[in-house]
Amino acid sequence: MQLFYNPDLDELTTQISFTKDESRHIVKVLRKSSGDQLQITNGKGWLFTAEITIADLKNCTAIILSKSFEPSRNYKVHLAVAPTKMNDRYEWFLEKATEIGVDTITPIICDHSERKAIKNDRFEKILQSAMKQSLHYYMPELQEAISFSDFVAHPFYGQKFIAHCEETERTSLKNALQPSADVLILIGPEGDFSSAEIKLAIASGFKPVTLGNTRLRTETAAIVACHSVTFCNE
Repeated sequence: MQLFYNPDLDELTTQISFTKDESRHIVKVLRKSSGDQLQITNGKGWLFTAEITIADLKNCTAIILSKSFEPSRNYKVHLAVAPTKMNDRYEWFLEKATEIGVDTITPIICDHSERKAIKNDRFEKILQSAMKQSLHYYMPELQEAISFSDFVAHPFYGQKFIAHCEETERTSLKNALQPSADVLILIGPEGDFSSAEIKLAIASGFKPVTLGNTRLRTETAAIVACHSVTFCNE
C-alpha cells in the first residue's frame, strides 16, 4: 500500500489536487493513470481512498471515493530529546520513533548540548516520510527547540520521567510506567544532563529513571524509551 499525506484534507473534502512533485511521482514513478486508486491520510486519523481523474505530470487530480477514521490511542507519548552532535543520528531517531509510535517530539537545549541549531523543515519531511512508510494515520507534532529550564517549567498532566546516567537513586522505566496514561520522557545529550538539570527536573516533578545497565547513545535511549511505553501498553 502506497500512502500519501495531505494535511488539508478533512471529512468534507471531495476532490484533491496534488503538488507538482507528488503528481510527477504518481504518474511517472508509480505509473498511475486515470481510474487508478490512491490512499491518502491527513495525519489526523483519517484515511481517504481517492480515484485519479486527471493523470497529469504537473497537476494530478483525484476525487474522494471513501473515508474512514482511526481513533487515537488512549495515551500520548511525548519525547523531549536533546539534539545530537551529528544531525543524521537525530534524524534516525525521528524516523524510528514515528514508526514505533510517538505523538510529540521536542528538541531540548541542555547544558552539555553541542548542537543548538535545529532544521525543523528537514525534520518535518522525515516525520512525514516515516509516517507514510509505517502506514500511520497520525502525524507526530514537532515542537520548536526550547531550553531545558524553560521546558521543565511547562505544566504536563501525566507521567513525567528524566532518564540519566548519574549514579544516584533511580528506578527502571519499565517498572515505573503505568499503562493507558500520557507520558513525557526527557533524554539528554552526549555527556548526559548536568547535575543541576537533573535536580531541576526532579524539583519539577520528574521521576529519575534508568533505561538499563548499559550506557546508550542519545538517539538509542530515545528509541528504547519510546518502545518501552508502547510495550507497556500492548
